[in-house]
Amino acid sequence: MILLSVSRTQGRRLGVAAAAGGLLAALLTAAPAAAIPDPGDSPASGKEVSRSAQAEAREAVRSGEIPGQDEIVHSGNIRHVANIPKDALPGTNSDLAFQGRYAFAGNYDGFRIFDISNPKAPKTVAQVLCPGSQNDISVSGDLLFLSTDSSRSDSSCNSTTQPATEKSSWEGIKVFDVSDKHNPRYVAAVETACGSHTHTLVPERRNVYIYVSSYSPNAAYPDCQPPHDGISVIKVPRKAPHKAALVGFPVLFPGEGPDGGGNPGGPTNPGVAKTTGCHDITVLPSKDLAAGACMGDGILFSIKDPERPEVIDRVQDNVNFAFWHSATFNQKANKVVFTDELGGGGGATCNAEIGPNRGADGIYDIVGTGDRQKLVFRSYFKIPRHQADTENCVAHNGSLIPVKGKDLMVQAWYQGGVSVWDFTDSSKPKEIAYFERGPLSTERIITGGSWSAYYYNGYIYSNDIAKGFDVLRIDDRRTDPARRVHLRELNVQTQPDYFD
Repeated sequence: MILLSVSRTQGRRLGVAAAAGGLLAALLTAAPAAAIPDPGDSPASGKEVSRSAQAEAREAVRSGEIPGQDEIVHSGNIRHVANIPKDALPGTNSDLAFQGRYAFAGNYDGFRIFDISNPKAPKTVAQVLCPGSQNDISVSGDLLFLSTDSSRSDSSCNSTTQPATEKSSWEGIKVFDVSDKHNPRYVAAVETACGSHTHTLVPERRNVYIYVSSYSPNAAYPDCQPPHDGISVIKVPRKAPHKAALVGFPVLFPGEGPDGGGNPGGPTNPGVAKTTGCHDITVLPSKDLAAGACMGDGILFSIKDPERPEVIDRVQDNVNFAFWHSATFNQKANKVVFTDELGGGGGATCNAEIGPNRGADGIYDIVGTGDRQKLVFRSYFKIPRHQADTENCVAHNGSLIPVKGKDLMVQAWYQGGVSVWDFTDSSKPKEIAYFERGPLSTERIITGGSWSAYYYNGYIYSNDIAKGFDVLRIDDRRTDPARRVHLRELNVQTQPDYFD
């Protein structure tokens, strides 16, 4: 593996010729990745691109315009300090959570626990086989939670795939006791409508509430009926997690008709996902606020009563946003960054043809107070390095880097790598650091790259779909103050008050 420190400009021209014609139209009208009955437990085998795109990718590698396969490039202020390849769990790596000296890494085949007391040499503590995409993961105290979003024969870790058209099929939340990190113990499961694509914790002293995001109902699915216009809420007693239970399904998009009142999508809004639930929710408990990325809508809502969240404001972007995927508050709770997962995460959208405003972040200011707060659009941000048309790349999961008075974020972009950027001026965001690998292939789009990139206690941790668990260190005067902030626990979608 070759480590390089290079600088590349925004003028990188990859994708202009190859994306001409049908590719752009296909990306803009294609449906995003959805909660289908059984998306499988391993990455897609890939799809070939045009000969011109292949030739362009090979020439870009030959000329040094993009890194070659298995080659790493990064800005001068980032160092790659460790990589732990995938081991007993060969499926797609997904999200990350942290507690003390441990990192918890989701995988479509289960989850892995790392000891990161020495970030330069992480050690595997446990690997748990429990298939069920996408195994979105979080921890709170002695409890670990996994999202299952593929139809299974039952709720056990020995289940097999089964059609969602069968009433006996199961999808939802699994609960583990991880008081002994070396021996996690499965203690409970709660079935939820349309499964659990992602989930978000709202922790209290005695209970943990879980907001379950799922979508894509179908009249043929007994446990996923339209309209699916809200979220499932689960209550888990800390001292009796086996009593975890569904306590409600608050409707976030009330309206007439079979699909509720969310964004109707196409043909009314061509290229935009129809809202049939939420993809991801981020809560800021210290402010009693939550932000929802809900397919065709972005929402701001109050969680003063965690069992009965109430929508405060709702926005759409029917020009540039195809699929509202995730959300991040800044520390002052006067901004929200929403991501657009154009192409569902499997497309090559970081090229010149797609441009800087699609498959990007949308930065919104929060203005007003209380229940009169409003989301006001300010700008888009997208990584400035164009990727080859064989690289899946789009805005994905990231977290704040806690520096008082600044709005800094680290973010995953699949094969676009890891980007650190500054949105202190919400109208003029800018990248300040990056790390990326060359394409997995110059002939096919093979799903890979960083799924999640999060800052935790002085280091950046990235779960790469194909390459495993990466640890990065950023040395920059703008981010250095964050090293003084140490957390005991971090679930990124449950944002802490870093400076309380």
